[in-house]
Amino acid sequence: MDSFFRELKRRNVYRVAVAYAVVAWLLIQIATQTFPFFDIPNWAVRLVVLLLVLGFPVALVLAWAFELTPEVSNSRRPRRMRRGTPARREASSGVSSRPEQLRVCCSVFISCGSRPR
Repeated sequence: MDSFFRELKRRNVYRVAVAYAVVAWLLIQIATQTFPFFDIPNWAVRLVVLLLVLGFPVALVLAWAFELTPEVSNSRRPRRMRRGTPARREASSGVSSRPEQLRVCCSVFISCGSRPR
């Protein structure tokens, strides 16, 4: 059992859990404070809470599966594609870094969620 918790720590699952909990708490606070102001029904706040609760295990599984440590992400790349090599600079076109990927995912999520009524 001790090795399981060491593996969780190595794969940064604890960090993802804490970050998710903080962001979820913030989103719940924003929803409970702003939804009544815009006359959004109470079931929408419940839906936000439910989606955040259901997303927690998904975030933990993804954190376990994708091990976002620099050592692992660098060692899984082919040698010619490692960071700092000329082939890496030539091959990098479009969305390549994690912050850019996160921005693209968030913008797609927001654009799909904001439909005109």
